[in-house]
Amino acid sequence: MRQSEKITAIYCRLSREDELANESNSISNQKSILSRFANEQKFKNIQFFIDDGYSGANFNRPDWQRMIALVESSQIGIILAKDMSRIGRNYLEVGFYTEVMFPKHNVRFIAVNSGVDSANQQDNDFTPFLNIINEFYVKDSSKKVKASMKQKGESGEYLTTNPPYGYMKDPADPKRHWIVDEEAAGVVKQIFAWCMEGYGPSQIARKLRDAKVECPAAHCRTLGICTPTKVPADPYAWSSRTVADMLERLEYLGHMVNFRTHRPSYKIKKSVDNPVDQWKVFENTHEAIIDKDTFARVQELRKNKRRPARTGKSNMFSGIVRCADCGEKLYYCTSKSFETRQDHFVCSTSRKKGKEACDTHFIRAVVLEDGVLQHMRLVISCVSCYEDVFREAVGARRSAEAKKELAAKRKALQKAEARLTELDRLFKRIYEDMVSGRLSKARFQMLSDDYDQEQADLRAKIDQLSREIAEQEDQTENMERFIQQVKKYLYIDKLTPTILNDMVNAVYVHSPDKSSGKRVQEIEISYNYIGILPANLLYSVQNAKTA
Repeated sequence: MRQSEKITAIYCRLSREDELANESNSISNQKSILSRFANEQKFKNIQFFIDDGYSGANFNRPDWQRMIALVESSQIGIILAKDMSRIGRNYLEVGFYTEVMFPKHNVRFIAVNSGVDSANQQDNDFTPFLNIINEFYVKDSSKKVKASMKQKGESGEYLTTNPPYGYMKDPADPKRHWIVDEEAAGVVKQIFAWCMEGYGPSQIARKLRDAKVECPAAHCRTLGICTPTKVPADPYAWSSRTVADMLERLEYLGHMVNFRTHRPSYKIKKSVDNPVDQWKVFENTHEAIIDKDTFARVQELRKNKRRPARTGKSNMFSGIVRCADCGEKLYYCTSKSFETRQDHFVCSTSRKKGKEACDTHFIRAVVLEDGVLQHMRLVISCVSCYEDVFREAVGARRSAEAKKELAAKRKALQKAEARLTELDRLFKRIYEDMVSGRLSKARFQMLSDDYDQEQADLRAKIDQLSREIAEQEDQTENMERFIQQVKKYLYIDKLTPTILNDMVNAVYVHSPDKSSGKRVQEIEISYNYIGILPANLLYSVQNAKTA
């Protein structure tokens, strides 16, 4: 195009902050000033490019991008703006456009009120400083917004634009109260129920898709609620990540959680997760959808994620059954050629490190299931028929058992901490050997990786033991809660994942005893709220009542 035929682009921008501040930056005012200037200068072929409601820190604006596309195709000859801040408030990007792109495409740039005209080089000497000042304005505004949000969040006001799936804003008090969305809440309860049955996030997402349940973004659209999340083309497109996030949301307990995320810089739009200790939790601010016991049990199940074997088969005891000697999990072993009776569990320590580290604790899955079911039936019988005697007998035993269990956990914690300290010393030693040349870099890297992995495992174990010890030390009597739990399952014909997860915390398998000529194997069941209940204690309850 000839220069005389090129477009004179008048660019106007207004952000929400500018709109609140005063009228001088209104779109109509900008258009008036720039149109008058263009007519006075006898500029031809005028076109307006307007971005109303867009921040100067963000250059992904519709009309700005449209204008830049015309610049790159050499269709624009002049760009007019009211001042430098209308172009943007990021001095690096503004500088790129005004000092690199526009000159490259022979575009004359004029910021009327800032006195900037690229046709006059002397007028441009102060331009970089104007850009820095404009960016400082954004930085200062960001600080003020953060301070305001911090004050609101700490005073107990919701910071989220939209409540999590399952809730909606209370029309009577939208800033400080949520109410239950009954339809979505029913889906949330079903998701937690499926998790209790042993299904993982991917399996739950698949079940929701198959049931034609609208995903959260599509559900909001149905309710007429605008969300920052783009609604997928498929309204039933549930993802495993969405389900996993929902299973960990404290909001479903009725709590408000502020400061989950933060933005590292006003230039970065993507939020970063905060550590849990930086969250601000306000309890019982709205109606709960999930009860505390179910939520706590789901969190335990999520820690011990059950991945299907290569055959696609899985077992309800995976993640629950443990070795009575080393305390590690038992691996679920199966094969496509196995019959159901051949599926079994073996100690992970024995399998990885050999029998020298820990004896092989082998047990068939059907035997384990039958043994646990029989023990549960005995417990249910004692509670339903001899509740008072059961309460008295178990209460007397628990004080002694609790001390023994607590001592064992403290010993294991002390051992893990000592090994962690020893690994630090070993790492320092091999580093010195590598620096002095006594150890090759390849050998150092291999040992270093092994130590790092062992330390990571130890830290996880220390965290778990510390939590369990703290809970046991502070634990109040949970007898009544356990009894109420048992009464939910007075008549069970078959053990299901839901019943198992609801009642049992862990199952400990001992090594078999063959001294009598027969294979005898003891298992111990640790029930939620109450711990291990030996069979002889339960029989004594029955005998005491009969006597």
